[in-house]
Amino acid sequence: MDRFNAMATFACVADVGSISGAAERLGIAKSAVSRRLRDLENHLGVELIHRTTRHLALTPSGEHFYHRATRLLADLDEAEESVTREHRELSGVIRLAAPLSFGLLQLQPAINAFMAAHPRVTFDLNLDDHEVDLIADGFDLGVRLASLPDSTLIARKLAPIRSIAAASPDYLARHGTPRHPSELVSHDCLIYSNVPANQVWRYRDTQGRWQPVTGHTRLRVNNGDFLREAAIRGAGIVIEPTFLLHQALAEGRLVPILTDTAWPEIGAYAVYPQTRHLSARVRAFIDFLGQRFAGEPYWDQLTPTGQGYQSKLD
Repeated sequence: MDRFNAMATFACVADVGSISGAAERLGIAKSAVSRRLRDLENHLGVELIHRTTRHLALTPSGEHFYHRATRLLADLDEAEESVTREHRELSGVIRLAAPLSFGLLQLQPAINAFMAAHPRVTFDLNLDDHEVDLIADGFDLGVRLASLPDSTLIARKLAPIRSIAAASPDYLARHGTPRHPSELVSHDCLIYSNVPANQVWRYRDTQGRWQPVTGHTRLRVNNGDFLREAAIRGAGIVIEPTFLLHQALAEGRLVPILTDTAWPEIGAYAVYPQTRHLSARVRAFIDFLGQRFAGEPYWDQLTPTGQGYQSKLD
């Protein structure tokens, strides 16, 4: 029995949650995965995985062995990289999951620049506004736009994500410009649907309390680019991140409104599991993103807003 391959296969099955998924990720037959697991259990003399016809679950012994095995595998990878990294270029695949609009607008030029600097690095990129399971789906890291509550993930903040309300000049000419969030009740609102209903539109009042915003929902959609284009065409008022709206605002296709209102601020984070060993190429890419997005985001610098915009962000 090849103990290293057996241990790595067991860890992969535990991460993915299925033998077929592990076989696909490892590029081997399902029978080979099953044989390695069986040989490992026979060698250890304990059952590591409880198997049913529809589910796999780690036994208590399996849980203990999984944590020790992943540390050993990570230490081995780190040892190999520490010996060779000074003598070779970065190479290999970075599997990255990111939101669609942020990926298209902000990560695409960053990834292109990183690949130009490191010709032997390739990317396997998944763009989806729905949050993926980094471990189960085999991603090295993700970029998430969130407030990031307590999590099993390790996170590095890349940039603040601030929102602004806007509408087209035509819409405001026809419907008037609201002066307070409470006036949105009489306006057509364009809503991003990939957030909980109680967090769609909120603002902070003068007492520091978060208040819901109610209005006539003219459009709900799970893509920010679609909402922006609908707003440009006069369909209603949108509240979206400045990285999505800054160009349309700078060109006058959208007009900032309610600029003294405090909308929620989140962040863009590079995240990865605590149990996942980061290869040299992934570490380098995270550092590259951190340097690229350091300081005030360029999209906020280019966003024309009314007086008081900075104060509302504090």
